[in-house]
Amino acid sequence: MRSKETITERFKVLQDSICSSLEQLDGRSTFHEDLWARDNDGGGGRSRVITNGNLIEKGGVNFSAVHGDLPEKIQNALGFGPSTFYATGVSIVLHPKNPWVPIIHMNVRYFETEGKEGDESTYWFGGGIDLTPHYVTADSGKFIHTKLKEVCDQTDAKYYPKFKKWADDYFFIKHRDETRGVGGIFYDHLNESKEQKSFDELWAFHQGVGEAFVPIYKHYADLHRNKPYTEENLHWQRVRRGRYVEFNLVWDRGTKFGLDTNGRTESILMSMPPQADWLYDYKPDESTPEGESLKWLKKDIDWLADA
Repeated sequence: MRSKETITERFKVLQDSICSSLEQLDGRSTFHEDLWARDNDGGGGRSRVITNGNLIEKGGVNFSAVHGDLPEKIQNALGFGPSTFYATGVSIVLHPKNPWVPIIHMNVRYFETEGKEGDESTYWFGGGIDLTPHYVTADSGKFIHTKLKEVCDQTDAKYYPKFKKWADDYFFIKHRDETRGVGGIFYDHLNESKEQKSFDELWAFHQGVGEAFVPIYKHYADLHRNKPYTEENLHWQRVRRGRYVEFNLVWDRGTKFGLDTNGRTESILMSMPPQADWLYDYKPDESTPEGESLKWLKKDIDWLADA
């Protein structure tokens, strides 16, 4: 049975669980929490940020549940008339200290609207997980794609190829002609009418995505966190962080939605790294690990080949 209250509480539990796991994984730093409320509209959230850790240089695990009148700009984009909305979810971005450890992002959200002029209400789930290594090799995406395929296959064998393609297309920096990283899965507007699945099936899938986050990140963190690095490696990390910023500020729909609905700016922009570089017309030598990484930032790579 559909219940925004149940979904909201489950997202709070997910935030608590992930924060506890990440503190244990980091081993030094803990999360700072800000409770906030929207000034002129309904709802609020819990923003949690961790900094200067053994593993995580800066990261955020945010929960929000907001509601109010759907802005006209978003009504037009969705093809709705005057409506109210309710949106809740958990959003995560982690920027690691060690440049050999990848950036990781997850978002799991629930959205519903109700027409103010007799229009029917609607709802959907959206979200996904994607990975952005600073250094990319043929093996960089194998583990995350293996685990996400397992999650998808529990609900529908068609989900992984569909949502993998969606991630490749969504996490694409068009003005650079490169993907943000090795992708993952991305999905949106999942509901009973579009998927021919019950609400409970979709909700179970959505929860499975959220629960996959910690095991995926732990794998990459344990694999790379103790690998030595140089100032040159840190320089490349800052360059790649710059690309991450470009995507989030220019193309990311979640950032735009948060700003358009008068969301909390600090929470919306928690995805920004602590430092990033932009060098004019910077092109690493193709024979270097940095140059090799750029060759893998393409759509439609089969990261499960020979898995």
